[in-house]
Amino acid sequence: MAENSDVPVQKDKLIIFDTTLRDGEQSPGATLNIEEKLEIARQLSRLGVDICEAGFPIASPGDFEAVRRIAEEVGPLTEGRKDGQPMVIAGLARANQQDIDRAYQAVKAAPRHRIHTFLATSDIHLKHKLKIDREECIDQVIKAVSYAKSLCDDIEFSPEDAGRSDPAFLTVVLGEAIKAGATTLNIPDTVGYTTPEEFGWLIKYLIENTPGAEKVVWSTHCHNDLGLATANTLAGVRNGARQVEVTINGIGERAGNTSLEEVIMAVHTRPQNFPVEVNIDTTQIIRTSRMVSAYTGMPIQPNKAIVGANAFAHEAGIHQDGMLKHHTTYEIMRPETVGLSASSLVLGKHSGRHAFRTRLEEMGYDNLNEEDLKKAFDRFKRIADKKKVVTDADIEAIITDEFYQPREIWKLNYVQVSCGDRVNSTATVSLTDPNGAVLIDAAIGTGPVDAVYKAINRIVEAPNILTEFSVQAVTEGIDALGEVTIRIQPENGEGYTTNPQTGAQVVRTYSGHGASTDIIVASARAYMSALNKMLADRAEEAATIQQKAAAAA
Repeated sequence: MAENSDVPVQKDKLIIFDTTLRDGEQSPGATLNIEEKLEIARQLSRLGVDICEAGFPIASPGDFEAVRRIAEEVGPLTEGRKDGQPMVIAGLARANQQDIDRAYQAVKAAPRHRIHTFLATSDIHLKHKLKIDREECIDQVIKAVSYAKSLCDDIEFSPEDAGRSDPAFLTVVLGEAIKAGATTLNIPDTVGYTTPEEFGWLIKYLIENTPGAEKVVWSTHCHNDLGLATANTLAGVRNGARQVEVTINGIGERAGNTSLEEVIMAVHTRPQNFPVEVNIDTTQIIRTSRMVSAYTGMPIQPNKAIVGANAFAHEAGIHQDGMLKHHTTYEIMRPETVGLSASSLVLGKHSGRHAFRTRLEEMGYDNLNEEDLKKAFDRFKRIADKKKVVTDADIEAIITDEFYQPREIWKLNYVQVSCGDRVNSTATVSLTDPNGAVLIDAAIGTGPVDAVYKAINRIVEAPNILTEFSVQAVTEGIDALGEVTIRIQPENGEGYTTNPQTGAQVVRTYSGHGASTDIIVASARAYMSALNKMLADRAEEAATIQQKAAAAA
């Protein structure tokens, strides 16, 4: 009897585990403060992410506090979520009691919470990093998972560097983890070593050969060192994985992690190839991507799949001709699906507050209060006075620059420059200090931006090294907004932090973002953003030292 092709195929749910706030934040220079993490977590909830790995609580007091507040403030949220269930809040822990206790204390306030513990299983890591043998590895896994299970019902275990581990040994380790109480087994390709065929085979082999495999959810966690993270993840899904660990924009250690938007849109666009469905609101993808880019100071490359500036752009004459005849000639996805407008609403200096509010709501910014709306509208009017048409991309930049900035310790009031090819560049800068006093100073530099930064340094007196400076236009045309992204590092050997996973000393880097029709003003905004992050971090460290001294006394 022939199959009835009209009968819908029952699909499994694919669980989306987002680790932007943990693995993503480990990208060099992507340090986020607590308020930024909270805002990103709220947006991940609106996006429909099932599990948010909010951080590594043992790493620092700041990381613990961020995870704890996300668990308390974001954990209960259900608004806008397709399944009506709050997002699970997870904390990462090494396979020891101290880490697990710290993770549990951080996440326990969330209605749905998870402890994610890990231990390396490859012979390379066992010998050179952990300096233990396989029997000791198994014993540590049993103890760690058992202890985590005594605190929390939802336990995930990851055999770090599984992609280079002995598959037969993995089945033993994972079998013991299941017996000890693990509910999710995550298989990390920690160094991005495997190919799709190898990784898909590994997932299938482990599911078929691990005792108790049917009792747990199998998960993937792939890195992008060879550019294969998304392909490996999808190969894992096709071979039985029902959870994927991903990050927004694919950020993460070294070359990054599997990109959330690439996996989601692959499943959405080619449903016949994947026996799964997701609860993600795809129209929130662009907004989430731009928020993460702004907060981390990591620009999105123009040719980045799904979210890059060129992802839905067509320049070649043949392509444009095809698009005019029918969009499917050169587009396999509609821009509206991921939250882009097919055509920009034209807003200008004569547009009113109502039209501006309506456009913001259409773009997903429906949670602004009256005060925030007034600030955004005033900024919009100032931009509209300088250019004829304000596009959706301009509005995104305005919102990003107004609301995705760190707490202002020092406030930029104004900047004025004089420059040219036969004169020394000079800049005058006005700042408001933390006590409310207005300070003005001037400096000479090799160019206008250098002069501005030197003037700011004379006032703030926070020595640093500028390690990266980039400018890009938000839209086309001579009147386009310019977005500036910078990174700075403290001078004089300050600003080093220890990676709790590797023990390595890492230079702490701070990013800043600014937008304006004047790139000098945008540059000043970006520099103040980075400086405020650095100064806030110092204040937090000083407070922690004082607390420890008081406790010791």
